[in-house]
Amino acid sequence: MASAGDSARAEAAGPQAEAAEEPEGGSRRWGAQHAGARELAELYSPGKRLQEWISVILCFSLICFNFYNLLFYLRLEHMPSVIVGIFAGVITADFLSGLFHWGADTWGSVELPVVGKAFIRPFREHHIDPTAITRHDFIETNGDNCFMTLVPLANMAYKFVSFSPEALYETCPWECYVFALIIFITMTNQIHKWSHTYFGLPRWVIFLQDWHIILPRKHHRIHHVSPHETYFCITTGWLNYPLEKIRFWRCLENIIQAVTGEKPRADDMKWAQKIK
Repeated sequence: MASAGDSARAEAAGPQAEAAEEPEGGSRRWGAQHAGARELAELYSPGKRLQEWISVILCFSLICFNFYNLLFYLRLEHMPSVIVGIFAGVITADFLSGLFHWGADTWGSVELPVVGKAFIRPFREHHIDPTAITRHDFIETNGDNCFMTLVPLANMAYKFVSFSPEALYETCPWECYVFALIIFITMTNQIHKWSHTYFGLPRWVIFLQDWHIILPRKHHRIHHVSPHETYFCITTGWLNYPLEKIRFWRCLENIIQAVTGEKPRADDMKWAQKIK
């Protein structure tokens, strides 16, 4: 758990840790002026923006509908199971954030049809311009995560309008687990954005970071040491240390490389090395 001293050092060192480096020749190595960062930023299209708007509107509409119905069927006797379910949902969201983050960081390329520009591009941009995310508005920051939760949210809403009250009462603890999982997946990239923001954060966000309830700033900076091969979980970050100790990501990479011959993070390094 982060101490107040750790938090102070993180706030003091954070901007310098993510500042652009100047290589020989005077061209900026990292940041918004990096050649690769500029090219990747220009790939953000009006069609992508529309997809994000639609996803955010649908996602939060379904969240409100499902939350109302969960409260309607929730009973006092459910509370022990609900508490366990919420905690399990947070843990599951943290692991899934790491799995998706690892996959997008490590494999694939921006040139892939559909998913390349839409979903892999932001990960490539983020490593060469880490603070770009702090300049994104709410829609751009959260649109993709909202998109990923639409199917489970729609499935939950379908259950509320089609299942009997008795069935909904019985499954309420399970639905609370699923709902907690969805909420934390939805908020993961906002939490990630806060971990890169060193000025102007609400006090309650800083409190949650300092007590490691959500991803702390100092903790996430470990991932941003090149070649970005560790600490992929970005919801709470709770699972980063144990997964690193058992070499979970490295073992997966070794298996995939042995089977496919593909080198981990090859596309990520290609974009980092662009100079024009």
